Amino acid sequence: QVQLVESGGGLVQAGGSLRLSCAASGRTFSTYVMGWFRQAPGEDREFVSAISWNGGSKYYADSVKGRFTISRDNAKNTVYLQMNSLKPEDTAVYYCAAKYQPNRSGPSYYTGMMMYDYWGQGTQVTVSS
Repeated sequence: QVQLVESGGGLVQAGGSLRLSCAASGRTFSTYVMGWFRQAPGEDREFVSAISWNGGSKYYADSVKGRFTISRDNAKNTVYLQMNSLKPEDTAVYYCAAKYQPNRSGPSYYTGMMMYDYWGQGTQVTVSS
């Protein structure tokens, strides 16, 4: 099992930046593909970004491509989401998620919610116009 705790959310003006962190504890962090999702009020949870177990592959939703950067530090058991040029439509609760990949083989990332095994509690990001 792994426990995930997000941090770094807050209120920022449009055009600003935030860096979200997701700290993991439990099973070996490098055996997990990590993802970020978000959910705006009244909307479904949607995929934002994902990163392979070694950080070699990264994938982004079109809506954040070029503005957000995902990274991970396996020594610190942490995955990050650097968010730049924030827009009001980025306002949402952001969740990190982990997909167990014990042999470190298979897909480098997953975009579907149902593929992930563990979820954090979420952190609120609010972008004012």
